[in-house]
Amino acid sequence: MSDTPDFGFAHLWAQGDALTHGVALILVAMSVASWYWMLARLWVWRRLRGSAAAVEAFWNAGDLAAGLAELHRQAPGTPAARLAAAAVDAVRDIDEHTARRLADGMDRGELLTRALRRSITASRRHLGRGLTLLASIGATAPFVGLFGTVWGIYHALVAISATGQATLDKVAGPVGEALIMTAAGIGVALPAVLAYNAIARFNRDTLGDLDAFAHDLHVCLTIGTQPGAEVRALRVAAKGAA
Repeated sequence: MSDTPDFGFAHLWAQGDALTHGVALILVAMSVASWYWMLARLWVWRRLRGSAAAVEAFWNAGDLAAGLAELHRQAPGTPAARLAAAAVDAVRDIDEHTARRLADGMDRGELLTRALRRSITASRRHLGRGLTLLASIGATAPFVGLFGTVWGIYHALVAISATGQATLDKVAGPVGEALIMTAAGIGVALPAVLAYNAIARFNRDTLGDLDAFAHDLHVCLTIGTQPGAEVRALRVAAKGAA
């Protein structure tokens, strides 16, 4: 028989106790959860990829109804489409109902601002789903792996003390197997941290564009202009002032 020590994962699992197995399963669960949210956010990115062109098509439309239809055709279900629909619904509700509620005591601009703010808040909440989990995994996975390493080394030292053999070939195997936990923790944390940073930046840019679109919609629907040259001139002036 060969005297070469086995450093494989199967040997690590066989030599580990219940606590070591629990730490390994926690790291696996963390990895599965982080990759699920990374892939889910990637799907959202693909859906939002055409939002800028759809918003431009909205402003280039001949009237509000045509612009809204074009926005829903090119970017259905996106935050921009939901924002435009919320604004149009708010204006329709204002025009069709008399003052029967507390909210109806506000003027047209305030009611529209309220509807736009609620839509943006819902979009921010939707875009931020999974970010807390990714941040938590990125922050805690290395320490979970380190805990598994410390426990594995302690377990190995107890076994060595019981046998009375502390030669290098007896120590290297158990200690090397325990250190795999640290590598596993880092391997789980790194993708989660990188994904968190990328998603946070994407969300920040998306919400910035959404705020600008909400401002333009507010100007269009309160001043009473149609989405045409006047609104585009206001947008250019606002960007130049910024």
